[in-house]
Amino acid sequence: MKNWLFLSTLLLSFIAPGQDISIKDVSSKKGVPFATISFGNGKGTFADDGGVFRFSRKLYKDVDSLFISSIGYQDLTVAAGTVGAEIFLTQQPDELEAVMLTVELNGKFKKKKKKSIAHDNYFNCWLPTVESEIAVRFDRIDNQPTRISQLQFPIVKEESQVSKKGKLRAFSTMVRVMFYDVENGKPSYRSFYPSMTYVITEKSDEIVKLDIDHLNINVPKNGIFAAIQILGYTTPDGKLIKAKKYREIQTVRGMRKVSTTYRPLLPFTKEIEGKQTWVRRIFYNNKEWVLFDLNYNPNSSLVRSGHDNYGIGAEFKVFYKQD
Repeated sequence: MKNWLFLSTLLLSFIAPGQDISIKDVSSKKGVPFATISFGNGKGTFADDGGVFRFSRKLYKDVDSLFISSIGYQDLTVAAGTVGAEIFLTQQPDELEAVMLTVELNGKFKKKKKKSIAHDNYFNCWLPTVESEIAVRFDRIDNQPTRISQLQFPIVKEESQVSKKGKLRAFSTMVRVMFYDVENGKPSYRSFYPSMTYVITEKSDEIVKLDIDHLNINVPKNGIFAAIQILGYTTPDGKLIKAKKYREIQTVRGMRKVSTTYRPLLPFTKEIEGKQTWVRRIFYNNKEWVLFDLNYNPNSSLVRSGHDNYGIGAEFKVFYKQD
């Protein structure tokens, strides 16, 4: 309880009085979960699972417009001075007409595994922010029909979270997992497989296992990407906290806005050959995916030290052809 009180006090210090705004489907009038709200200056936030986010003119003085987007909906721009209590999104016509055809894989199968790669070195970890997303590609096993039954995400509970008594300070973070088709070797912008959200806490295992067999995700011939994204801290009952997503720091060059980092950290590894990890900044570069290498950031200590891949593990069901 003391840990939760400490966390609540810390997070509330980032929250300014503001207006709760609901993003809704224009037809159904239902909330659009986890819609993206960009402020046009490299910063932004996400709606919660009910489509609600908080906006304050006092908190975001330099914001002129809000850019709202969500998979399956047309992008919308709203002037900051005219924002009301509700914002309505219209579904994208081409996605309404699209149909994803999947084949139910039945019969005998063999279980295969791809080992997750973890470590506990804080300095070789990705520091997650709400405006970054990481994707790793998975291919068919032995070129046979393959279903992903489980994903395994390695995490690190940062060393500084350990108190003098040797206990981890409490945290509760909501994470979203999404899937992307492969286009020209990189993740595409959209996927018709459903996304999933779950909560990681200081009590979670160092390898977080997510069972997804029920999603019936069959790996296409050219592979599929699984991506992970931090949505923010939550209350003990799993609701996103509407907190400020960046900090303002005074430097010799003036005030700088620094994205808030969240726990857990993601351990990057040098044990994987080749470049297999892609990243994108949700509020930068038109959401373009970029291979995580020196071209992405020549000053990255992770890349320069060879820790340029995130070692997501998986379990598969492989349906070998019967002779």
